[in-house]
Amino acid sequence: MRAWQISAFGLDSLDLVERPTPDPGPGEVLVGVRAISLNFRDLMMVKGLYNPKMRLPRIPCSDGAGEVVAIGPGVTAWKPGDRVAGIFMQNWLDGPLTAARAKGALGGDIDGMLADFVVLPESGLVAVPGHLSFQEAATLPCAAVTAWNALIAGDLKPGATALIQGTGGVSIFALQFARLRGARVLGISSSDEKLERAVKLGLDGSLNYRDHPDWDRWAMDQTHGEGVDLVVEVGGLGTLARSLKAIRFGGTVAQVGVLLSSTEPFPIPLVLHKMARIHGVYVGSRRDFVEMNRAIALAELRPVGDEFPWTRAREVFQRMAEASHFGKLVLTVS
Repeated sequence: MRAWQISAFGLDSLDLVERPTPDPGPGEVLVGVRAISLNFRDLMMVKGLYNPKMRLPRIPCSDGAGEVVAIGPGVTAWKPGDRVAGIFMQNWLDGPLTAARAKGALGGDIDGMLADFVVLPESGLVAVPGHLSFQEAATLPCAAVTAWNALIAGDLKPGATALIQGTGGVSIFALQFARLRGARVLGISSSDEKLERAVKLGLDGSLNYRDHPDWDRWAMDQTHGEGVDLVVEVGGLGTLARSLKAIRFGGTVAQVGVLLSSTEPFPIPLVLHKMARIHGVYVGSRRDFVEMNRAIALAELRPVGDEFPWTRAREVFQRMAEASHFGKLVLTVS
């Protein structure tokens, strides 16, 4: 089998190598990976910024989809030919997150999906919606499940208003899911071109934050001074204060990312004044993934992204670092 692995931290140490093709043991499934998608977490993993103590070598990437090639003894849920995707945390099947369930994250605690074959536990897979290609299905495990749970955290109801930051994978999925729930969606980006693409996907209001950095005031104006019900917050401390100013009293900030740092103190007065709910979202369980896929299949929703041959993995990781993409970045295994 072939796999991209890091033997030392840094994009220059991401190498395509040959490894023995694994055999599935009891309760395990061998998957022929057909497509992989990238997340910002994967870039941080490769650079050593997410977990500097991660044991190397490591195959990165949490998200991939493919076809069952072989099953080990005792496997009953899958058969060769089934179309599947791996779940982000292999030990989190249902219920709330615990310390034990948080272990076993693909591309971090254990080898990930950036290979043409992987062996995963029978319970570590979900069936992918039938109308999706492998490339589309590969976008789901991290970004889509995260966006799905961010909207649940905000109890987003029909007629409510959500605000998304940027046009990366989580944000675009949040836009698509919010529209499915009958919600209004506002969005900010530094690119007018990307905002135009988002409007075609259903974005109701858009603002270039480079031209108008006080986007929290704009959000208040867009909601007649009330504030939005939910912010899907991907920036971190660099944007949290404005997110808190943008929500209504009792509104929710679903904290899903840490893209931007800040020297400003944590805005405790804003949390108190707005009676805000800050809800951390760390992807989700297998059950969340299955329930989300039902909604995707019913609506025939299609993920948005750009596809590349997996031989260009280093280049595509660099595109992730430059934040020049819209939606998801997908690698097709040849």
